[in-house]
Amino acid sequence: MHVLVVAKEPIAGRVKTRLCPPLDPREAAAVAEAALADTLDAVAGSGADRWILALDGRPGPWLPAGFEVVPQRGDGLAERLAAAWQDAGGPGIQIGMDTPQVTAGILDAALARLDPTGRHALLGPASDGGWWAVGLPCATPEIFTGVPMSSPHTGRLQAERMRSFGWDVDLLDEMRDIDTVEDLDVVAAALPGSCLAATVATLALGARALTAALA
Repeated sequence: MHVLVVAKEPIAGRVKTRLCPPLDPREAAAVAEAALADTLDAVAGSGADRWILALDGRPGPWLPAGFEVVPQRGDGLAERLAAAWQDAGGPGIQIGMDTPQVTAGILDAALARLDPTGRHALLGPASDGGWWAVGLPCATPEIFTGVPMSSPHTGRLQAERMRSFGWDVDLLDEMRDIDTVEDLDVVAAALPGSCLAATVATLALGARALTAALA
């Protein structure tokens, strides 16, 4: 079984743009790089048979050894997710770079719930109404067709789409995406010693002060 990460190269102006302002594009890219590094470290510590990164861009020093890297393909997020599953196959778990609080243990527990011969799929809901993880017993790229991405209803509609394929959808624990500076503050505070926490500590005001400035 694999863990598939779908991510963008952390380049200023292309990642975490919703954090700007109060962050500037360079700071937002530093946050994205730290979140991606923590996420990939968690994957590398898991017991998955394969670690795969579907990447929009080029690998950098943040990429641990042992990952298979495939380029993202398609227009729009739904097409890119489908293409990533075509390249990765299945069974496996797919995550993004917005929940660096994921751990190797969380991933291993999710993998253990997947039965390649069964009719159960997994979905990890996000607190903003989206999702942070999808687990499939076999590669089925079509599950993303027609699901609107980045909406408050994405998680619910994704689950409905998965059920339309005859799967029972088991829910993983909810996680918080880093979409806003408040999210960044909360997630970084929960991850002492992480790349994300260290990066936030170097920001000019610190995430907590930035949150207060927006209040």
